[in-house]
Amino acid sequence: MLKETYTLSNEVKIPKIGFGTWMIPDEKAEKAVIEAIEVGYRHIDTAQAYENEVGVGAGIRHSGIPREELFLTTKLAAEIKNYDGAVAAIEESLNKLAIGYIDLMIIHSPKPWANFQEEANHYFDGNLAAWKALEEAYEVGKIKAIGVSNFEQIDLENIINNGKIKPMVDQVLAHIGHTPVALIDFAQKNDILVEAYSPIAHGEMMSNPEITALAEKYQVSIPQLAVRYLLQLDLLPLPKTEKIAHMKNNADVDFEISAEDMATLKNIGKIDYGSSTDIPVFRRATDK
Repeated sequence: MLKETYTLSNEVKIPKIGFGTWMIPDEKAEKAVIEAIEVGYRHIDTAQAYENEVGVGAGIRHSGIPREELFLTTKLAAEIKNYDGAVAAIEESLNKLAIGYIDLMIIHSPKPWANFQEEANHYFDGNLAAWKALEEAYEVGKIKAIGVSNFEQIDLENIINNGKIKPMVDQVLAHIGHTPVALIDFAQKNDILVEAYSPIAHGEMMSNPEITALAEKYQVSIPQLAVRYLLQLDLLPLPKTEKIAHMKNNADVDFEISAEDMATLKNIGKIDYGSSTDIPVFRRATDK
């Protein structure tokens, strides 16, 4: 599965499973990335907000794998809602990563994290200004594909209707127990690939009895069931771990979930994020 790819709207190929680096400190990121690449991952996901781009870039450079065989995603900080700031931040990521070019760069959120819960302000003008900077970097080859993250339909429509280039990706919170069907349908109808972060619900689905029962039915782990579920929805999961055994397990998903069981999983109730509920994206999912 790690060798399989989706094709973005601009014909760029992107590996179907990515390795997420959220909450991996910079000083540990190089080792984690090298180990993930040794396991077989070719898609690495980071962000300016993760503060580990230096380590992630070093892991890619020291992996022993040719640069063109690896796919690197980073994210423009959610707080940057102006053109000049976005231009400077793109250059900063290129310098920190030091890998020549970025395969995919996305706006991390339509709203600054401090204002993520606000409904009234969608920062339409600010997102268009940041998007213009991404478009220009894409047009000169510094970035091979551009997209967004945490964008609702109204935020996507703002870029689609007013930007020069349509987003190629929308990376959102999606997992068993939280499948934003309407948003996924809208994105896919507009040829926008949906990536799914926190595919294991930040680990909280591990104690869910319904999910556990289905994992036992297929004789797989809960993370394997979770990743496979997303793949069968044509989403791109981004599991995260620092343990090699888990890296291997998360990608060993060569099985098929039946249509009946997919329906069951799609209708499982909300996951309780526990102590992680204070994180803006999880709080928003809980509120919906």
